[in-house]
Amino acid sequence: MAVDIVLVKKLSKLMVSANKGDHFHQLGLGFTHLETGACEMCLPYSERLVGNPDTGVVHGGAITALLDTCCGMACATVLEDVGLTPTMDLRIDYMGVAEPGQDIYARADVYRSSQSVLFARGRAYTKGQEDRPVAHCVANFIRLDDEVLKNLSEQFKPFLEAVEVDL
Repeated sequence: MAVDIVLVKKLSKLMVSANKGDHFHQLGLGFTHLETGACEMCLPYSERLVGNPDTGVVHGGAITALLDTCCGMACATVLEDVGLTPTMDLRIDYMGVAEPGQDIYARADVYRSSQSVLFARGRAYTKGQEDRPVAHCVANFIRLDDEVLKNLSEQFKPFLEAVEVDL
């Protein structure tokens, strides 16, 4: 049985709002859509994220964080209970540069789920340029042991009760 998607939406909202000093806040990452097996996110353009001041292009590390988070959350939507999926492997192919001044979006989909590993692929792009991605990735995530996931879920649930999300 799959996790209640509302709990995953609450977890995603908590992740980007709980700790003002973490990388979610520093990058400005936000979730735009979650469904079973898929996630969409946004990395708002910021001068602080520019890797080359002469061009205004966003640093590849910020795009890596966006794709890793997006793929990991897509994998979290196929678990049996609310929880996290640690990254085991992430491979990114940079296809070009994002247009300076433009937000970068990501979409990730789970394409295989085994007993111990979850497999996802994602792409990063600017709005209106979905057919010309900035980067593609394939990623593998660890499926936590059932007992570990259950314990983690029980720890999360009291915090998630207070989180409100749009359904």
